[in-house]
Amino acid sequence: MTDVSSHATALPRPPAPVPLAAPLGPISTMRVLRKNPIETWTRAHFELPIIIGPTILGTIAVINEPAAIRRVLLDNAANYNKDALQKRVLGEGLREGLLIVEGDEWRAQRRTLAPLFTPKNIASFAAATDEAAKELVARWLRLRQGRMFDIQPEMARVTLDVLGRTIFSDGLGRDPSEFTAALTRYFLTLGRLDPFDLLDFPDWVPRWTKLTSGAALNFFEDVVDAIIERRKRLLAQKGAAAPRDILTLLLEAEDPQTGVGLSDAEIRANIVTFIGAGHETTANALIWSLFLLSMSEEWRQRLAAEADAVLPGPIEHYAERLVETKAVIEEAMRLYPPVASMSRHALDCDTLAGRRIRKGALVMVSQWVLHRHKLLWDQPDVFDPRRFLPGAREKIDRFAYLPFGAGPRVCIGAAFALQEAAIILAHVVRSFTLEVPKGHEVKPVQHITLRPEGGLPMILRRRTRSHN
Repeated sequence: MTDVSSHATALPRPPAPVPLAAPLGPISTMRVLRKNPIETWTRAHFELPIIIGPTILGTIAVINEPAAIRRVLLDNAANYNKDALQKRVLGEGLREGLLIVEGDEWRAQRRTLAPLFTPKNIASFAAATDEAAKELVARWLRLRQGRMFDIQPEMARVTLDVLGRTIFSDGLGRDPSEFTAALTRYFLTLGRLDPFDLLDFPDWVPRWTKLTSGAALNFFEDVVDAIIERRKRLLAQKGAAAPRDILTLLLEAEDPQTGVGLSDAEIRANIVTFIGAGHETTANALIWSLFLLSMSEEWRQRLAAEADAVLPGPIEHYAERLVETKAVIEEAMRLYPPVASMSRHALDCDTLAGRRIRKGALVMVSQWVLHRHKLLWDQPDVFDPRRFLPGAREKIDRFAYLPFGAGPRVCIGAAFALQEAAIILAHVVRSFTLEVPKGHEVKPVQHITLRPEGGLPMILRRRTRSHN
């Protein structure tokens, strides 16, 4: 544990649902799962290493012991597949992408995609992120002092700008506002658990709650198909002179073992995954980071000072030098994990945290619970980025902190996302302070990702120092 007790009285306690004293009944559980799944957890979930019990989804084992999580995600990962409910919730359009596929198909895709996210490639994208962040700052500098606006679409816009510069650098072919609106519709509807999903109805039974997410997914697929075809023509015409971005790398990627490239359907599914998962989770990490900074004058000043020192330097050194900025982002992802839960289906019997797991059981890891668990964190409900500074960060068990998952299926773009978030946040805090309007209640809501309900209005103020 990282000890924060000596500082506890001065540390902010960000908003979160109060854990329940006892589990809800079946009807109440279904209602709350649809509305906001993080409101279903009980006090016992935050205090015990494992809880196994009956639910409307069948018997579920919720595990919070790092050794047990390591067994599920790494040591015995072959015994645990993504379950049917998770695949239904994530949607049809992602099923041929790295996020969903299993077994040999997943291994082939992972081998093929891994070279796209080498440290060298990730570092090469820092300049594009820096330019997108500077454009955000320039746009905000044109706003009047004290202007109140929702930062959720603003963070969606800047992270989409980064994707536009790194995945398909010759343009999206659509207005960025169309993308952000479609993403919002997609996650707000797709992430709601449909009663038919909870009751395990067959896939062919229509989910009326998913209709708008289907329209949004069709939008993404149409746009991506057009971008792919345009790039193929450009590669055929110009070859090496075509943009060397992630899209080109995807089109040229080959499995190092078989020499087989990705199919068009796999390319589309992975680009939609990068747009949806990468864009959405990074935007949310930034939103929660800015919210948490609004609660701490100390950390606002620390990050502004760090940005003043680092940003005038070489771009290629940003990721390694923005140490306190990354600590704030990691603490934000601890308190408000971009993805708040994951689940696996046990293919055979096993033992986890000293308890017998039956074949066919659903095993769940909730990052929302894990990151606030009383056995793993000191003062788990307070905001204290010191946990993630050098010297303390190394003491955190690898399987106690899972903003990007862990094991073979750890998020392939994790380093890219953290670099992107750190550069954008540094530029913002160097030029501005943001505060939540008095009386506004911030409430985290889980719809696949964890967003503030209704967005996050903040008041924009320029820092007193001049902008360089």
